[in-house]
Amino acid sequence: MHLNAGYALFKVLDEGKLKDVENIWKEFESPAKANALLQLQGFQAFKGTKDALAATTALIDGTSIDKGLKKFLKKQIVKKGLSDKLGVMDVKLGGLIKDKLSIKCVHNDKVHELLRGVRSQMANLVTELSEKDTKTMALGLSHSLSRYKLKFSPDKVDTMIVQAIGLLDELDKELNTYTMRAKEWYGWHFPELAKLVNDNVCYIKIVVAMGMRKNAVNTDFSAILEDETVASDVQSGAVVSMGTDISEDDMKNILFLCNQVLSMMEYRTQLFEYLKARMAAIAPNLTILVGELVGARLIAHAGSLLNLAKAPASTVQILGAEKALFRALKTNSETPKYGLIYHASLIGQAAPKNKGKISRVLAAKAALAVRVDALGDEEGATIGYTARAKVEARLRELEGGAASGSSGAAQARSRTTAPAASSSSASFNTASDVTSSKKRKMSEDAEETEEPAKKKEKKEKKDKKEKKAKKKRKAAEEAAPVEEEEASPKKKKKKKKKKE
Repeated sequence: MHLNAGYALFKVLDEGKLKDVENIWKEFESPAKANALLQLQGFQAFKGTKDALAATTALIDGTSIDKGLKKFLKKQIVKKGLSDKLGVMDVKLGGLIKDKLSIKCVHNDKVHELLRGVRSQMANLVTELSEKDTKTMALGLSHSLSRYKLKFSPDKVDTMIVQAIGLLDELDKELNTYTMRAKEWYGWHFPELAKLVNDNVCYIKIVVAMGMRKNAVNTDFSAILEDETVASDVQSGAVVSMGTDISEDDMKNILFLCNQVLSMMEYRTQLFEYLKARMAAIAPNLTILVGELVGARLIAHAGSLLNLAKAPASTVQILGAEKALFRALKTNSETPKYGLIYHASLIGQAAPKNKGKISRVLAAKAALAVRVDALGDEEGATIGYTARAKVEARLRELEGGAASGSSGAAQARSRTTAPAASSSSASFNTASDVTSSKKRKMSEDAEETEEPAKKKEKKEKKDKKEKKAKKKRKAAEEAAPVEEEEASPKKKKKKKKKKE
């Protein structure tokens, strides 16, 4: 058994007490009962926290046996020639012990209950340990194991990006809400200012610099507004404003809100710079293709950089549009062409009809870039610039311009057509060559000659059908009066018989 302080091996003295699994816990109600059921065969303590951490991580991974455990089992079981079965808590560990040391292992409910009872009576079963020491060792091992997981887990590297982009989006929402509240609040005092100044940042700065609208005439707006005409309009508008008067206390609260908005804007710019630096360090190729914000949102939506690297290009393309995708699948309508990747600058440059094609190309390149960022050994942008150049070339090609570089399909076509062009001999008969214009004329003449022949055939067939139909009608008309004549004497004979 693996303890916080080392390895311990126990022998079951009375197996008859283990028949009823539900009542095994009763055998550990007191130290005397526990010692009557189990006997300590061997104990090997850890030398330090490093050994305990190495043993614990080996058990968690389940891929190999710790060296200390291997030596302990060889010494206590293999060398002594014991043929008893070894009860283990983990199935994987039992399989490894059986393969490496040829020891029969058991994993069932009885073993679970026994190990649970051993933990409850640990200090009494292992005399070398005290209850206080075990608690201290357990706490230290848990802390070191948590640090080990956080330090060496590859998924935790991009946690800062996920948190930063989440906070940035929340800040944008809060800033929008606070700014609209400040505009609405100050609008009661100076409603014309919102029409004169459209930028939210400039609006808030003007309110902080001016305060009451009566101070507008003596306030210098040159540091805030670049256009002097707008500054003069603000000053003149403040004089003839239709807004209501407010008290000094009201103005203090409005200014406090505006200062909060300005401080949040400063923090937002600082956070964005931090996000740019983190993205350039962790995902440089993806950043070059789609930008910092879109790349960070893709990583956050996937959960981690490694999860995004595992996703195919089709998933990267519609990442963020899952609701629209499943709605389209349910209603048998068109599936979405893009998700979060729609906000990339390259897709924004494309025409509406080409956005779907460019998003597909960009998603394919982004999927490759993410895999290089997540699994590549080299640092910095390795394929980002070339991939972006190819996407831009494809964009120019779709927009009607000349592409700067030929695509892979175009290069393959040029390779296949090159040998045919080079195989031309010097004694080439130009008279026997047929140009494209001649081919067109010949095809047009052939079509012209074929059309009247087809028309004639159709007319002849129609005429034959009409003649046959006329003959059938005439034959039917001639046969009708004969039948009437034959029927009339029969009727007369019947009438005569009735009279008689």
